[in-house]
Amino acid sequence: MEFTEVVTTRRSIHEYADEPLDDETLETIFEKAIQAPSSYNLQPWEFVVLREDETKEALRAAAYDQEHVSGAAASVIILGNKDPEAHAETVADDMLEKGYLPSEEVRDDILGNIAGMADLPEQERRVWTVRSTSLVAMSLMHAAWDEGVATCPIGGFDPDAVLDAFDIDGDQYEPVMLLTMGIPAEDAGELQADAKYRRPVDEVVHYEEFAPERELAAAPADD
Repeated sequence: MEFTEVVTTRRSIHEYADEPLDDETLETIFEKAIQAPSSYNLQPWEFVVLREDETKEALRAAAYDQEHVSGAAASVIILGNKDPEAHAETVADDMLEKGYLPSEEVRDDILGNIAGMADLPEQERRVWTVRSTSLVAMSLMHAAWDEGVATCPIGGFDPDAVLDAFDIDGDQYEPVMLLTMGIPAEDAGELQADAKYRRPVDEVVHYEEFAPERELAAAPADD
């Protein structure tokens, strides 16, 4: 598809055809998705792809019994690594080799900055990884739809239950989002409907200063 078609026709689909997703299709989708940008290019994301009934049902239980989690061909746990240093040296060495960094001294300075991020409180590291991992999540949805594979992002889940069900280290990883994937059912209502309302550009884009369209009315004074 052309990019404009991808972004304007993508829908969050809950109804999927009874058709599996093969390894080659998933590989193609993820190869496109991981081109997403990230802080220092550290790529803190990891993906757990579930295609077996048993594992999808385990995820469904952690996602408040949402039916499309088990009804999709694949459900994906999108994780963010809270340790900025996890892949830092590999990334920095690549940047130096390809000329993005002018010297080993600059490389060492960057690694020092990243080490400082690793010492931040956990809540700040959670925010850091969610920001970057959310970028790859959206890229994943667009990459999938470019291959004719529909998706639905899921933010309603119990993160601790996800960690427990799949034996994931919660000290290191943050469950950022769940995503269902599959070929959309022919009668999927979302595909047949017009795009949902989007606030107009001139309402949400502000130039030079933040100027909301309407100021909140002042609260009435007490009698």
